Amino acid sequence: MNTKFKAMSFSSPRDNVALAGLDDLHGAWQRRHVAAYFALTDTFARYRRSTIGPMWIVLGTAVGVVGLGLVWSVLLGIPKAHFIPMLTVGLIGWQFISGTILEASSVFARNASTITNLYVPRFSFTIELVLRQLITLGHNLLVILLVWIVFPENWSWVMLLALPGLLIVSASLLAVAQIVGFVGARYRDVELFFVAIMPILFFLTPILYETRQLGHLESIMLFNPLAHWILLLRDPMMGQVPSLLNYSVALSTCVVLWVTALVTTGAKAKRLPYWL
Repeated sequence: MNTKFKAMSFSSPRDNVALAGLDDLHGAWQRRHVAAYFALTDTFARYRRSTIGPMWIVLGTAVGVVGLGLVWSVLLGIPKAHFIPMLTVGLIGWQFISGTILEASSVFARNASTITNLYVPRFSFTIELVLRQLITLGHNLLVILLVWIVFPENWSWVMLLALPGLLIVSASLLAVAQIVGFVGARYRDVELFFVAIMPILFFLTPILYETRQLGHLESIMLFNPLAHWILLLRDPMMGQVPSLLNYSVALSTCVVLWVTALVTTGAKAKRLPYWL
């Protein structure tokens, strides 16, 4: 009877690394309120004794949108009423994506003391990371609201499609953070690699432009999952329904990333303290 109970337990050893990864995810989900608490307190702790606190996030984003919007709309010859809203969503979406990936490379190293002294589900740290980035994204929604008040042409019910798009992107980024976190814990050069490559990916992702402006090079975007993530967020906000291709690539990428994340976690979770 005791043997049967152990076989059914979520905490029992598994020969299948993917199931072991699911065990870890289940444990992290059970303590999700702890991850949410640390994500919230860490966000506000960064602005301790600041006069306007986390509103600096909003101010920094607003300055970037205004500066880039006024200059690039003239350089590209695009009306400000179209370019600035497009840039706003693209830039805020990019900050969410790039911020998660850059922090993921050192997410376990920053929690080394906890990981080496206590057993905590590995997904707990990446869930906290994604939640912290979502809190930052929530602050930046104020910038989107202000831009849409100034340029109200894009208000429509299609904007609601940005919500499932955000869910797909967030789920994908959680898997990415888990994978990059393990690789970054094992190889410390990974953090520097992403610091170097993310500015290049910024220009290879349709943030300052639309994919149709690339002409025959538009097909290149098919192989850039970041482009599909941005379009899932931006197109609905611009009154356009994302294409079936965008959803297909984003969902298939999400599945592949999650399988990889679960297998990686199941196979390497016990080795992680020795890498830190």
